[in-house]
Amino acid sequence: MTKEEAIIAAIPPLLIVGADHKSSTMVLRDRLMMSEGAVPGFYDRLRRAGFAEAVVLSTVDRTEVVTLADSTRDPADEIRQLFAAQAGIPRSDIVAGTYALTGLDALKHLFAVVAGLDGLVMGDPRVIAQVQMAVQIARRRGALGERLAPLFERASVLADAIERETELALRPTSLPAAAVHAARDLHGDLARCRGLLIGAGEMGELLAQALLAAGLAHLTVTHPTNLRGEQVAQTLDCHAADFAQLPQLLESADIVLTSINTRRYVLGREQMRAAIAARRRRPIFVIDTGVPGDVDPAVAKVEDAFVYTLDDLERVIRASARGGEKAVRRAREMVAEAAAEFAQTPPAGEGADAVEALRRESIRLAGGDAEKATRLLVERLLRLRKDS
Repeated sequence: MTKEEAIIAAIPPLLIVGADHKSSTMVLRDRLMMSEGAVPGFYDRLRRAGFAEAVVLSTVDRTEVVTLADSTRDPADEIRQLFAAQAGIPRSDIVAGTYALTGLDALKHLFAVVAGLDGLVMGDPRVIAQVQMAVQIARRRGALGERLAPLFERASVLADAIERETELALRPTSLPAAAVHAARDLHGDLARCRGLLIGAGEMGELLAQALLAAGLAHLTVTHPTNLRGEQVAQTLDCHAADFAQLPQLLESADIVLTSINTRRYVLGREQMRAAIAARRRRPIFVIDTGVPGDVDPAVAKVEDAFVYTLDDLERVIRASARGGEKAVRRAREMVAEAAAEFAQTPPAGEGADAVEALRRESIRLAGGDAEKATRLLVERLLRLRKDS
């Protein structure tokens, strides 16, 4: 084996194909999301299609395949076809909502996802556990080999370092993150909470999705038009209830989101007092997303009822904005540094000296710019792979 052949063999041709909350609609993500029981069958499909190494990550936020593009065919298109077959929809329906990343871009994306920088809720601490579970399943299916495993090991170490150094999860930087932050401040672990979404407004759905992603155990949707409530519940993959049951629904809800936008109050003071009394003074956290408001301002005066508006959530964000922006910036710097370091680390054995020579030459051509040097190195290695 020549040195160039050794280099080509040693560099993992990383490929990530998937859909997340930025690239796709909630409807598409719902169709692509796989239950734990469905994932093993998808690994079988990947193996039959020639993807020997792969990790499948499927959550509320995203469904994506991390794999290696070893062949000359179009591997991204093949994975999209597998997604389409799994979801039972035409491939053409998912092309616009999915991404395909390679090289350094894929490496940065993987590191950012594992660190919680690329989710609906910035710094979501559950992401590492979700990735660990995905890696365990891949290992059990024999799909985590010697080339992909080090990538996930490095990503996990980086995620731990970002959590220690930036406290990113403690600093909400968006309305969904602020809602999760405030809900956890009042109720602690959301896995012990029940939620109620009243209405079908976009902001209400967005916050409900964030709370579910953050671990909310149970969510019910209700709407004055029952059919509309059922449609929203189907989108969020949760329960629907008749609007006439609102008093009983309030009694069982720890977190209430209102998103009616009808210029009439959907929650009043006496309703809330009755619900709190029935709950034996267990608090209710209410987020009013209506414009104008859905909740009578007098509700905020009911003891053990904690009412937030969108303005209140904005204040939560502003209160932590300076530290939050600094934390996000530092976390992204750490991702870029780790990706550059990983990409520039020469493989052991034959070809290592040649890789190191290419790395030094790339740094020289980039004038000391580490990120540009990494891109040059990756581009040259990919050219070597393509020419082989």
